[in-house]
Amino acid sequence: MEVTQKNNPLHGKTLELILNELVDFYGWPQLAYLIRINCFANDPSIKSSLTFLRKTEWARKKVEDLYVESLEIRSKRGSSPGESTSG
Repeated sequence: MEVTQKNNPLHGKTLELILNELVDFYGWPQLAYLIRINCFANDPSIKSSLTFLRKTEWARKKVEDLYVESLEIRSKRGSSPGESTSG
């Protein structure tokens, strides 16, 4: 039996891709404000953040939830995920 994931916005997305899109969309300072974890606030990097998020379920869940929320914001603005919102 095949489990369908077509309504799951996280399906097929790696944690690295999700984090990169959030950093592109919000920037590190806003991301650190929205999700209060040190790896976003103090000398942030994709590598250190991925290491922490892969070990910390609650933080990964917050990142995934924020990503889904950002997809909704982008769809209302008419921009695709990964597309620059600056213009």
